[in-house]
Amino acid sequence: MNPVIGRFVGVALLLAVFAASGALELPDVEGTWLSGDGDGWIEITHVGDGLSGIIKGSPNAGDDRPDRDVKNPDPALRDRLLTGLELFRGFSYDGDGRWTGGTIYDPNSGKTYRCIITWVDKDTLKVRGYIGVPMLGRTETWRRVPD
Repeated sequence: MNPVIGRFVGVALLLAVFAASGALELPDVEGTWLSGDGDGWIEITHVGDGLSGIIKGSPNAGDDRPDRDVKNPDPALRDRLLTGLELFRGFSYDGDGRWTGGTIYDPNSGKTYRCIITWVDKDTLKVRGYIGVPMLGRTETWRRVPD
């Protein structure tokens, strides 16, 4: 092989490796977040390359708000506490600041929706729940709760 072509190929491979390694870096979303409606503190953790979100409580607790999953369509689950409930799961990181393929549960309606979570910056997430296609949904802006 021509030495000039060999160097060119080597540099191209090196650049490709650096580009790929940057694309796989997960944004730091672990921590406590305030839901878009301001009614829930959600603890987000990484599970593999995906995310899990657990309800940690509500800043509005005691304001005539149910503390149980009373809207759940399954009567057997209506007595479970909302605190500690897994709100979302099943996401895969797509390498572009987005987690897709997961679902999110809405305790206010008792319904589960498909969901996309998008990292905006270190203190902001966009959480979109939808039916069928993302265009048929609603987006909330979640804010990180300071430590």
